[in-house]
Amino acid sequence: MEIVVLIVGDRIERDKRVTTHLGLVGRALGAIGMLLTSENKSVERSIREVTKRWGGNFFVKTGVRWREEIERWKEEGGRVCHLTMYGENILDVIAEIRERAGAKEEKARIMVVVGAEKVPYELFETADWNIAVSNQPHSEIAALALFLDYLQDGRELKAQFEHAEIEIVPKRRGKEVRKSKSESKSI
Repeated sequence: MEIVVLIVGDRIERDKRVTTHLGLVGRALGAIGMLLTSENKSVERSIREVTKRWGGNFFVKTGVRWREEIERWKEEGGRVCHLTMYGENILDVIAEIRERAGAKEEKARIMVVVGAEKVPYELFETADWNIAVSNQPHSEIAALALFLDYLQDGRELKAQFEHAEIEIVPKRRGKEVRKSKSESKSI
């Protein structure tokens, strides 16, 4: 499945790390890339560095036009899920999304749109689904994490990332970090 996260807007002065965390969550939980309407190059650099060290092929593209990206995505057969507290509850629509978007198929294409600020009403009309993880104020980072997990039935939690320079070795107690798949350091 091909999942891309589109971030509409940027509140640099208010939430300096939120956009970066959206990218980190997207990367860790199965997205292949992130599109930003802002020109926030520091986010792009941070996430590229994480991807270089921790593996995978996650991309970041800044300065995109959200309407054009959504139109192109849909023209190529993709579906668009807009995360908003005004949407339908995720529990009521996730099965429909999985089925209609072909989420269990490798060729499935899903764009997850997150508003970093108030989004234009047109976005609500353009999205295939407007989805709420709760109809209460909440974090867009939490909404993205929950949506990606529900969409993939938890399969993303066991993902292996290719070309990782470092990797955590899961342990019940203590910490172990493996570097370059050859040397490891226990703490």
